[in-house]
Parts: sequence; C-alpha cells; structure tokens
Amino acid sequence: MRAVFKAAALLAITTSLPGAGIALARAPETSLRPLSRPAGAATGSTAAALVPAVAAAATPATRDAGVVVPGVTLAVDSSLRPQLRPQRLGTAPANAAPQAQPVANDPGFEAWKRGFRGRAMAQGITGATFDRAFRGARFMPDVIAKDRNQSEFTKSIRDYMEGAVSDTRVRNGRREYSQQSALFSRIERSYGVSGRYIAAIWGLETAYGSYRGTTPLISSMATLAYEGRRGSFYEAQLIALLKVVQHGDSTPENMQGSWAGASGHTQFMPTSYLSYAVDFTGDGRRDIWAEDPSDSLASSANYLARHGWKSGQPWGQEVVLPQGFDYSQANGPEKMPSAWARLGVRPARGELRDYGQARLLLLAGAEGPAFLVYHNFDVIKRYNNADTYALAVGILGDRIAGAGDLTRPWPQGERMLKRAERIEMQQLLTRRGYDTGGVDGILGGRSTAAIRAYQRSIGSVPDGHPSVALLTRLRR
Repeated sequence: MRAVFKAAALLAITTSLPGAGIALARAPETSLRPLSRPAGAATGSTAAALVPAVAAAATPATRDAGVVVPGVTLAVDSSLRPQLRPQRLGTAPANAAPQAQPVANDPGFEAWKRGFRGRAMAQGITGATFDRAFRGARFMPDVIAKDRNQSEFTKSIRDYMEGAVSDTRVRNGRREYSQQSALFSRIERSYGVSGRYIAAIWGLETAYGSYRGTTPLISSMATLAYEGRRGSFYEAQLIALLKVVQHGDSTPENMQGSWAGASGHTQFMPTSYLSYAVDFTGDGRRDIWAEDPSDSLASSANYLARHGWKSGQPWGQEVVLPQGFDYSQANGPEKMPSAWARLGVRPARGELRDYGQARLLLLAGAEGPAFLVYHNFDVIKRYNNADTYALAVGILGDRIAGAGDLTRPWPQGERMLKRAERIEMQQLLTRRGYDTGGVDGILGGRSTAAIRAYQRSIGSVPDGHPSVALLTRLRR
C-alpha cells in the first residue's frame, strides 16, 4: 500500500489554502495519489504534506512539502507518482508519457553496480541473487529526466474529484466488486476493513489493475540510486526488490511498475511491500505483480488494519451547514456528532450517528460540499496523507457499494493558486496590515486567519479559502 515517496510524479496538489484546487506534477503513468518526496528532495511545511513518506524501513511518515492549511492536507508541489489513472480498463490517456526505456550502460553505472553488489551482500543478498536480478539491468536516463522535470501546473479540485469518482470508474468498480465479491468478503473477514474501500484504492491506483506500469523496477531503482541525489533511499528499494527475488516471491522480469518504483495492483513501494504485503492465495508467495489481484488487495487491507482501521465504521459523510455558519470551525477542531448537530450541522442523507470525534472538512470553501470525517478517514490518509485522496477513496467506495452522488457539486472554474500566487497573496495581505505569519507561499493558520479577516472586511463569507478571485480583489 502506502509505499509512496517521491518517485513517480503523481497527482500533486499544490494547495493554496483550504481546498482551493490541485496542482499536478507531470509523470509517466497516470494516477490519483499525490506522494511526497523522500527526505532531502523537497522542503515545505506540515499541513501540506501530501503523502506519508515510506522510509527505508517502510515505516510511514508524513513528509511536508506544500501549503499549510489548518487541518487540511491537499497535496505536495512535487510528487512521486503518476497522475490520474485512466478510467477505462485497459486504456491509457492519449497524452500519457511513454514508458522509460533502458539504454546501453555507461562506465559510471557499471562501476556503481560493482560497489552496490558488495553493499547488498552485506545485507544478506547472495551473489547468485544479485547477479540474477541485475543480469538485464540497464541505466535509464529517461527516469532521471522524469525525476528532475516535474513541472507545476494547476487543476481544480472539481476536475480531480470528477476524474477520481467518474461514472466510468464507478461503473467499472461496481463490476469488479461484484465479480470479485467472494474475494472481497474473505478480505473483509480477515482484516476487518470494508471491501468497498479496498476496491476504491484499487480503482484509484491502477484502474482496477489495468494500468500498473511497465518500467523494469530493478533498472529504474538502480538508475535513481546511481544518480545519487537520494541514493540511500533508492538503494533501500533495491535491497527490498532483491529480497523479493531471493525469497522467490517474484522474478526480476515480472517486477514492473512506475518509473518511481510503485508497483502492483495497489502500487506499493518495495520497502512497504516488505512490511505489509501478504500471501492471501496461500501459494507461499506474496506476489503483488500477478494478474490475480488477491495478494495486492489483501496487502492493502492489511496495511489499513495495522494502522488502526475500526471495523464497521464509515470514513465520514456529507453534511449541510446552516446559514451564518462559523467557518473558523472548519478544517480543525474535532467534536462529537452531537456537538456538530447543536451548531446546526445536519446530514445530507440519512442520520448523524455517533462514530466518535469528527472534524468538519471543507476543501473548496463555503461554495463546495462539506463533510464530517471520522477516525477511518485518517487511517486512509496513512495510505496516502492527502485529504483529497482519502475523500476520493471514501466517496468512490460508497458509490461502488451503491450510494448516490454528492448532493452538492464541487464549484466550477476554481483552480489552485500557484506558489508564486500564494506568495503574492501573503504580500498583499501583509501590506494591508494583516498578519500572515510570513511570506513564504505556505498558507498556514495565520494566513488563513488573515484571509478570513480580509473577507470580513469586504463583506464576503469568511471561509478562509484562497482563490484566484480573492487574489484579483487584493490586487486592486
């Protein structure tokens, strides 16, 4: 599951504030998960970290890099995974970048391989395993180019969510959920995690297994390790792959994925595989690369279970806010559902049940849908530390199980502010006498409070949501 670090530009969402939109980093394959870079690759601040970085020891840890919004984790400026996965099974988007291809080796790469062989053997890898795995390994300059060229561009949260929970993705998900009902039932009984949300992760990560990547992992990880900027991280991924080969779980030829290292039906990084992958078929191999998705889907359920999934509880629910609602309550404080009800918050459908502490999530300000999110929402974020991703998993999973669409649509025409625009917004607010806590492009608590104060001064709803329209008003 959560294998994610910077290594395959995914949907990176540069948040400007509470849910303004989504900035995507270009990538070779398409996916929905924003992932954070490995340590040392990027800097930023807390709330904007989009993904739990999986370290060499495969222990999830949130990596910060983007925009801080109290209580909101949208995405990072630069990410590791591919962009939005194609919706139709077996198809790729017309503008998808070609897969990276190996080329003839250079002397430096060959020298690095000889040095790495010794380091691998010191960690228990046999010479025979190493030679078998590296027999066809080649230097891949395209991987280096992709890693270094992840340009920032913006996308609205509406576009992201409509792609993540499209009619096609819902329809395909319902079909897979029905056809694999026995498998999902077994997984749910074994791990206590609702199968609908495992199906949703599968749909978001690889369009239900139809788009898993075809880059040879040994070559791509070796290339990134040799390049050296994050050499220790990628050497750890290589050691993990070599352990897969040595244990007999898969072969070097079958281990293919994104150029960044994520692979399998639910896109694990190699180190995450070592910690969380399971043999659910009982054949003695943890084979997430097989056509049979059983091991991959069960491994994702195992990951969520080990991070505290509460069986029988939802991730959250859409709610309706009353007129004159105090938006300072959004994206931050947790309250019991009864307390939210006393503030006038009511469910969009069904009833407001007591599932424990909940927080109010607004990703598009007062104009967008509102959600109360519970403990399991944060468990999904351990798989990918982005509110947008966790929300997409929750909504898609519910739709797969037969629920209807949201009662309130996402606002049209809104895009994310780029970093330069966020800096400009802070500068303009500061000139007007509002305390933003600094001018750094990171919209944290003080910047949000400054935006709210400015919104009140001009008679707008003080939801603290940054937008192009608000920036335009500040420029006057």
